[in-house]
Amino acid sequence: MRYKDTSDLEILLLLEAIYRKYGYDFREYSQAHIRRRIMNRMAVSGFEDIAQMQSKVLNDEPFASELLQDLSITVTEMFRDPVFYSALREKVIPILKTYPFIKIWHAGCATGEEAYSMAILLQEEGLYDRTTIYATDFNQMALNRAKDGIFSNKMIKEYTTNYQLSGGKESFSSYYTSNYDNVIMNQSLKKNIVWANHNLVTDSVFAEVHLILCRNVLIYFDKNLQNKVQTLFYNSLINGGVLCLGSKESLRFTDLHEEYIELEAKQRIFKKKY
Repeated sequence: MRYKDTSDLEILLLLEAIYRKYGYDFREYSQAHIRRRIMNRMAVSGFEDIAQMQSKVLNDEPFASELLQDLSITVTEMFRDPVFYSALREKVIPILKTYPFIKIWHAGCATGEEAYSMAILLQEEGLYDRTTIYATDFNQMALNRAKDGIFSNKMIKEYTTNYQLSGGKESFSSYYTSNYDNVIMNQSLKKNIVWANHNLVTDSVFAEVHLILCRNVLIYFDKNLQNKVQTLFYNSLINGGVLCLGSKESLRFTDLHEEYIELEAKQRIFKKKY
């Protein structure tokens, strides 16, 4: 493999060091994503070069934790892409209603907004009491925030609009209580969510599920890693199970493209063949 400049090789060595020291594997993430995050941390921390930062990572665990937060993906919001949630109600809920018990995997759940969105949707469709949602991420700080279910009041207007556009059937305010500058999601939404630390890059199948949602995570992986994670998803889905990807993601160029049918092409909703 050839490198455009020395910094490309330094980044590779830094990622190798992170993997060997801490067990987090970013070596097959998108180079553009990784470079952008590393260069930003280098500038903020005042390092002269990446090699200097690597030494800090290896010898300073609090700093390493900061860098891991930088490299992880925590961009999310409640009912993000409302049209997607409308498609879920129309195309996926009828399938889920055929099962006596339902298992859903939110892979890369970040701070949990989309897991709570799913809980609300299922509650409105009369399915939540027979559902378990496995919400996973490798970022433990994000998981802790997700488990608390406390979000900034500043975002509630946007979340309310998303909810209404997605086909919400109630008043969104009935799903949380306000507390000064924050809102706290209702306990009834938390009861069937299992929050767990799971790394898509290094961990294996942990459950057989009916529905997987992993939206706007794979865009940060290179092609080989995308295929690896797609194999993990395929092996985790029951036959006839549903896979939901992000708007910029696709199965088209993966090894498993022929193993699914499209339920909703534009919203990237796929059904595993029997």
